[in-house]
Amino acid sequence: MASEKNAVALTGFFSSLFHNLPKLLFTNLLFAVPFAVIFGIFYLINILTGLNSMFIYFLTVIPLFPFYAGVTQVTSHMVRGEENVDILPNFIGGIKENWLRFLVHGIVMYAAVFISYYSIVLYLGLGSKNGMFYVPLALCILIAVFFLFMFFYVSPMTVTFDISMKDIYKNSALMTFGELKHNLFAVLGILILFLVCATVLMCSFTPVLLIIFTIVLALFIVPSILSFIINSAVYKNMYSMIVDKDSKSKTIDKKMENRRKGQFRDDEEPVAEDYSDLEIDESADGDEFIFYHGKMMKRSYLIKLKKEAEERKNLK
Repeated sequence: MASEKNAVALTGFFSSLFHNLPKLLFTNLLFAVPFAVIFGIFYLINILTGLNSMFIYFLTVIPLFPFYAGVTQVTSHMVRGEENVDILPNFIGGIKENWLRFLVHGIVMYAAVFISYYSIVLYLGLGSKNGMFYVPLALCILIAVFFLFMFFYVSPMTVTFDISMKDIYKNSALMTFGELKHNLFAVLGILILFLVCATVLMCSFTPVLLIIFTIVLALFIVPSILSFIINSAVYKNMYSMIVDKDSKSKTIDKKMENRRKGQFRDDEEPVAEDYSDLEIDESADGDEFIFYHGKMMKRSYLIKLKKEAEERKNLK
Protein backbone atom coordinates (compact mmCIF):
# COMPACT_ATOMS: atom_id res chain seq x y z
CA MET A 1 0.00 0.00 0.00
CA ALA A 2 2.80 2.40 0.92
CA SER A 3 4.70 1.64 -2.29
CA GLU A 4 1.56 2.24 -4.35
CA LYS A 5 0.99 5.55 -2.58
CA ASN A 6 4.60 6.61 -3.24
CA ALA A 7 4.27 5.60 -6.90
CA VAL A 8 1.12 7.71 -7.27
CA ALA A 9 2.85 10.66 -5.57
CA LEU A 10 5.89 10.30 -7.86
CA THR A 11 3.69 10.12 -10.95
CA GLY A 12 1.80 13.21 -9.79
CA PHE A 13 5.07 15.07 -9.23
CA PHE A 14 6.41 14.43 -12.75
CA SER A 15 3.02 15.15 -14.30
CA SER A 16 2.87 18.50 -12.49
CA LEU A 17 6.51 19.25 -13.32
CA PHE A 18 6.11 18.77 -17.07
CA HIS A 19 2.73 20.50 -17.07
CA ASN A 20 4.22 23.59 -15.38
CA LEU A 21 7.61 23.47 -17.13
CA PRO A 22 6.97 26.47 -19.44
CA LYS A 23 5.89 28.56 -16.46
CA LEU A 24 8.90 27.42 -14.46
CA LEU A 25 11.20 28.47 -17.30
CA PHE A 26 9.49 31.87 -17.44
CA THR A 27 9.95 32.21 -13.66
CA ASN A 28 13.65 31.54 -14.14
CA LEU A 29 13.84 34.25 -16.78
CA LEU A 30 12.43 36.73 -14.25
CA PHE A 31 14.93 35.54 -11.67
CA ALA A 32 17.85 35.54 -14.13
CA VAL A 33 18.07 39.34 -14.49
CA PRO A 34 18.73 40.21 -10.80
CA PHE A 35 20.88 37.08 -10.49
CA ALA A 36 23.16 38.17 -13.34
CA VAL A 37 23.39 41.79 -12.13
CA ILE A 38 24.11 40.95 -8.48
CA PHE A 39 26.55 38.15 -9.29
CA GLY A 40 28.33 40.48 -11.73
CA ILE A 41 28.77 43.08 -8.98
CA PHE A 42 30.32 40.59 -6.56
CA TYR A 43 32.45 39.12 -9.35
CA LEU A 44 33.96 42.57 -9.94
CA ILE A 45 34.47 43.05 -6.19
CA ASN A 46 36.29 39.72 -6.02
CA ILE A 47 38.53 40.57 -8.97
CA LEU A 48 39.28 44.16 -7.94
CA THR A 49 40.11 43.24 -4.33
CA GLY A 50 42.22 40.29 -5.43
CA LEU A 51 40.67 38.08 -2.74
CA ASN A 52 39.47 35.41 -5.20
CA SER A 53 37.31 33.83 -2.50
CA MET A 54 34.30 31.64 -3.23
CA PHE A 55 32.57 33.20 -0.23
CA ILE A 56 32.72 36.61 -1.89
CA TYR A 57 30.74 35.04 -4.72
CA PHE A 58 28.40 33.42 -2.24
CA LEU A 59 27.63 36.84 -0.73
CA THR A 60 25.39 37.13 -3.79
CA VAL A 61 22.80 35.07 -1.91
CA ILE A 62 22.05 37.90 0.56
CA PRO A 63 20.77 40.61 -1.85
CA LEU A 64 19.48 37.94 -4.25
CA PHE A 65 17.37 36.03 -1.72
CA PRO A 66 14.48 38.55 -1.77
CA PHE A 67 14.07 37.74 -5.48
CA TYR A 68 13.93 34.05 -4.57
CA ALA A 69 10.77 34.96 -2.64
CA GLY A 70 9.13 35.48 -6.03
CA VAL A 71 10.26 32.04 -7.20
CA THR A 72 8.96 30.42 -4.01
CA GLN A 73 5.65 32.23 -4.31
CA VAL A 74 5.12 30.90 -7.83
CA THR A 75 6.15 27.29 -7.10
CA SER A 76 4.08 27.15 -3.90
CA HIS A 77 0.97 27.95 -5.95
CA MET A 78 1.90 25.23 -8.42
CA VAL A 79 2.37 22.48 -5.84
CA ARG A 80 -1.00 23.41 -4.32
CA GLY A 81 -2.47 22.25 -7.63
CA GLU A 82 -3.59 25.63 -8.95
CA GLU A 83 -4.08 25.48 -12.70
CA ASN A 84 -3.90 29.11 -13.78
CA VAL A 85 -0.96 30.60 -11.92
CA ASP A 86 -0.20 34.16 -13.05
CA ILE A 87 3.58 34.14 -13.05
CA LEU A 88 4.47 37.84 -13.23
CA PRO A 89 1.98 39.14 -10.60
CA ASN A 90 2.86 36.30 -8.19
CA PHE A 91 6.60 36.76 -8.73
CA ILE A 92 6.46 40.53 -8.13
CA GLY A 93 3.99 40.13 -5.26
CA GLY A 94 6.22 37.59 -3.54
CA ILE A 95 9.14 40.03 -3.65
CA LYS A 96 7.17 43.11 -2.53
CA GLU A 97 5.51 41.35 0.41
CA ASN A 98 8.52 39.41 1.68
CA TRP A 99 11.73 41.21 0.61
CA LEU A 100 12.80 42.26 4.14
CA ARG A 101 12.25 38.85 5.68
CA PHE A 102 14.03 37.11 2.82
CA LEU A 103 16.93 39.53 3.21
CA VAL A 104 17.24 38.31 6.81
CA HIS A 105 16.91 34.70 5.61
CA GLY A 106 19.75 35.34 3.16
CA ILE A 107 22.01 36.61 5.95
CA VAL A 108 21.17 33.59 8.14
CA MET A 109 21.77 31.20 5.23
CA TYR A 110 25.12 32.80 4.40
CA ALA A 111 26.25 32.59 8.03
CA ALA A 112 25.11 28.95 8.29
CA VAL A 113 26.96 27.92 5.11
CA PHE A 114 30.09 29.92 6.01
CA ILE A 115 30.36 28.46 9.52
CA SER A 116 29.46 24.91 8.45
CA TYR A 117 31.92 24.87 5.54
CA TYR A 118 34.93 26.12 7.47
CA SER A 119 34.13 23.97 10.51
CA ILE A 120 33.96 20.83 8.37
CA VAL A 121 37.19 21.73 6.53
CA LEU A 122 38.93 22.46 9.85
CA TYR A 123 37.95 19.23 11.60
CA LEU A 124 38.53 17.18 8.46
CA GLY A 125 42.14 18.39 8.40
CA LEU A 126 42.60 17.87 12.14
CA GLY A 127 40.97 14.45 11.93
CA SER A 128 43.62 13.25 9.50
CA LYS A 129 46.16 13.83 12.29
CA ASN A 130 44.07 12.84 15.30
CA GLY A 131 41.04 10.57 15.03
CA MET A 132 39.36 12.23 18.02
CA PHE A 133 38.51 15.23 15.81
CA TYR A 134 36.17 13.07 13.71
CA VAL A 135 33.64 13.37 16.54
CA PRO A 136 33.22 17.19 16.20
CA LEU A 137 33.41 16.68 12.41
CA ALA A 138 30.37 14.39 12.55
CA LEU A 139 28.60 16.94 14.77
CA CYS A 140 29.34 19.75 12.28
CA ILE A 141 27.94 17.64 9.43
CA LEU A 142 24.75 16.96 11.42
CA ILE A 143 24.38 20.69 12.13
CA ALA A 144 24.86 21.47 8.41
CA VAL A 145 22.16 18.91 7.53
CA PHE A 146 19.91 20.46 10.17
CA PHE A 147 20.27 23.91 8.54
CA LEU A 148 19.65 22.38 5.11
CA PHE A 149 16.41 20.75 6.24
CA MET A 150 15.32 23.88 8.11
CA PHE A 151 15.66 26.04 5.01
CA PHE A 152 13.39 23.66 3.12
CA TYR A 153 10.59 25.20 5.21
CA VAL A 154 11.72 28.77 5.88
CA SER A 155 11.00 30.09 2.37
CA PRO A 156 7.57 28.50 1.68
CA MET A 157 6.41 29.23 5.23
CA THR A 158 7.34 32.90 4.85
CA VAL A 159 5.42 33.43 1.60
CA THR A 160 2.38 31.44 2.77
CA PHE A 161 1.74 32.50 6.37
CA ASP A 162 1.68 35.86 8.12
CA ILE A 163 3.55 34.70 11.23
CA SER A 164 6.49 36.10 13.17
CA MET A 165 10.11 35.38 12.25
CA LYS A 166 10.50 33.61 15.57
CA ASP A 167 7.67 31.21 14.73
CA ILE A 168 9.00 30.67 11.21
CA TYR A 169 12.37 29.48 12.50
CA LYS A 170 10.87 27.56 15.43
CA ASN A 171 8.39 25.68 13.21
CA SER A 172 11.05 25.05 10.56
CA ALA A 173 13.43 23.67 13.18
CA LEU A 174 10.74 21.34 14.53
CA MET A 175 9.96 20.07 11.04
CA THR A 176 13.60 19.15 10.39
CA PHE A 177 12.95 16.21 12.74
CA GLY A 178 9.18 15.77 12.50
CA GLU A 179 9.11 15.57 8.69
CA LEU A 180 12.30 13.56 8.18
CA LYS A 181 10.83 11.34 5.45
CA HIS A 182 9.77 14.30 3.33
CA ASN A 183 13.09 16.03 3.94
CA LEU A 184 14.88 12.97 2.57
CA PHE A 185 12.59 12.99 -0.47
CA ALA A 186 13.59 16.60 -1.07
CA VAL A 187 17.28 15.68 -0.77
CA LEU A 188 16.79 12.81 -3.24
CA GLY A 189 15.17 15.19 -5.72
CA ILE A 190 18.01 17.68 -5.31
CA LEU A 191 20.59 14.94 -5.88
CA ILE A 192 18.84 13.83 -9.07
CA LEU A 193 18.75 17.45 -10.31
CA PHE A 194 22.46 17.77 -9.45
CA LEU A 195 23.31 14.58 -11.35
CA VAL A 196 21.37 15.77 -14.40
CA CYS A 197 23.19 19.11 -14.34
CA ALA A 198 26.57 17.39 -13.81
CA THR A 199 25.88 15.11 -16.77
CA VAL A 200 25.05 18.09 -18.96
CA LEU A 201 28.25 19.87 -17.93
CA MET A 202 30.33 16.73 -18.53
CA CYS A 203 29.02 16.68 -22.09
CA SER A 204 30.55 20.10 -22.74
CA PHE A 205 33.77 19.19 -24.52
CA THR A 206 35.09 22.75 -24.86
CA PRO A 207 35.51 25.61 -22.35
CA VAL A 208 33.05 27.70 -24.34
CA LEU A 209 30.34 25.04 -24.12
CA LEU A 210 31.03 24.62 -20.42
CA ILE A 211 30.47 28.33 -19.84
CA ILE A 212 27.31 28.35 -21.96
CA PHE A 213 25.81 25.28 -20.24
CA THR A 214 26.66 26.67 -16.78
CA ILE A 215 24.98 29.98 -17.57
CA VAL A 216 21.90 28.29 -19.01
CA LEU A 217 21.53 25.98 -16.00
CA ALA A 218 22.18 28.68 -13.40
CA LEU A 219 20.02 31.37 -14.94
CA PHE A 220 17.23 29.59 -16.75
CA ILE A 221 16.62 26.13 -15.27
CA VAL A 222 17.92 25.32 -11.78
CA PRO A 223 16.37 27.93 -9.40
CA SER A 224 12.67 27.33 -10.09
CA ILE A 225 13.10 23.56 -10.63
CA LEU A 226 14.93 23.36 -7.30
CA SER A 227 12.17 25.32 -5.54
CA PHE A 228 9.51 23.15 -7.20
CA ILE A 229 11.24 19.94 -6.01
CA ILE A 230 11.56 21.16 -2.42
CA ASN A 231 8.00 22.47 -2.24
CA SER A 232 6.60 19.29 -3.79
CA ALA A 233 8.28 17.27 -1.03
CA VAL A 234 7.51 19.42 2.02
CA TYR A 235 4.77 21.95 1.28
CA LYS A 236 1.63 19.86 1.83
CA ASN A 237 2.62 18.61 5.28
CA MET A 238 4.02 21.99 6.28
CA TYR A 239 0.76 23.69 5.33
CA SER A 240 -1.35 21.13 7.20
CA MET A 241 0.78 21.38 10.32
CA ILE A 242 0.65 25.18 10.53
CA VAL A 243 -3.08 25.37 9.76
CA ASP A 244 -3.94 22.60 12.24
CA LYS A 245 -1.74 24.19 14.89
CA ASP A 246 -3.37 27.58 14.34
CA SER A 247 -6.84 26.00 14.42
CA LYS A 248 -6.08 24.15 17.66
CA SER A 249 -4.66 27.33 19.19
CA LYS A 250 -7.82 29.26 18.34
CA THR A 251 -10.00 26.44 19.72
CA ILE A 252 -8.10 26.44 23.00
CA ASP A 253 -8.32 30.24 23.22
CA LYS A 254 -12.08 30.05 22.63
CA LYS A 255 -12.52 27.40 25.33
CA MET A 256 -10.52 29.43 27.83
CA GLU A 257 -12.56 32.53 27.07
CA ASN A 258 -15.79 30.56 27.47
CA ARG A 259 -14.65 29.19 30.84
CA ARG A 260 -13.77 32.70 31.97
CA LYS A 261 -17.34 33.74 31.15
CA GLY A 262 -18.74 30.77 33.08
CA GLN A 263 -19.72 28.88 29.90
CA PHE A 264 -18.85 25.18 30.12
CA ARG A 265 -20.31 23.99 26.81
CA ASP A 266 -18.41 25.27 23.79
CA ASP A 267 -21.31 24.74 21.38
CA GLU A 268 -23.63 27.13 23.19
CA GLU A 269 -23.79 30.89 22.87
CA PRO A 270 -22.31 32.69 25.88
CA VAL A 271 -24.87 34.47 28.04
CA ALA A 272 -23.93 38.02 28.82
CA GLU A 273 -24.03 38.79 32.52
CA ASP A 274 -26.23 41.77 33.48
CA TYR A 275 -24.57 42.60 36.84
CA SER A 276 -27.99 43.58 38.24
CA ASP A 277 -27.05 42.18 41.64
CA LEU A 278 -23.85 44.21 41.80
CA GLU A 279 -23.99 47.04 44.32
CA ILE A 280 -20.95 49.28 44.11
CA ASP A 281 -20.26 52.88 45.10
CA GLU A 282 -18.95 54.61 41.98
CA SER A 283 -17.99 57.75 43.89
CA ALA A 284 -15.67 55.99 46.32
CA ASP A 285 -11.93 56.63 46.13
CA GLY A 286 -9.38 53.93 45.34
CA ASP A 287 -9.40 51.01 42.99
CA GLU A 288 -9.36 48.03 45.34
CA PHE A 289 -10.08 44.45 44.36
CA ILE A 290 -13.63 43.20 44.96
CA PHE A 291 -14.71 39.58 45.22
CA TYR A 292 -17.63 39.02 42.81
CA HIS A 293 -19.09 35.67 41.71
CA GLY A 294 -15.99 33.71 42.68
CA LYS A 295 -13.50 36.10 41.03
CA MET A 296 -11.34 38.96 42.29
CA MET A 297 -11.71 42.02 40.04
CA LYS A 298 -10.78 45.67 40.37
CA ARG A 299 -13.61 48.03 41.30
CA SER A 300 -13.05 50.19 38.18
CA TYR A 301 -13.31 47.13 35.93
CA LEU A 302 -16.56 46.00 37.61
CA ILE A 303 -18.02 49.50 37.18
CA LYS A 304 -17.14 49.37 33.50
CA LEU A 305 -18.78 45.93 33.09
CA LYS A 306 -21.93 47.07 34.87
CA LYS A 307 -22.26 50.16 32.66
CA GLU A 308 -21.81 48.06 29.51
CA ALA A 309 -24.50 45.65 30.75
CA GLU A 310 -26.89 48.55 31.38
CA GLU A 311 -26.23 49.93 27.88
CA ARG A 312 -27.00 46.52 26.33
CA LYS A 313 -30.22 46.34 28.37
CA ASN A 314 -31.31 49.86 27.25
CA LEU A 315 -30.71 48.98 23.59
CA LYS A 316 -33.16 46.04 23.73
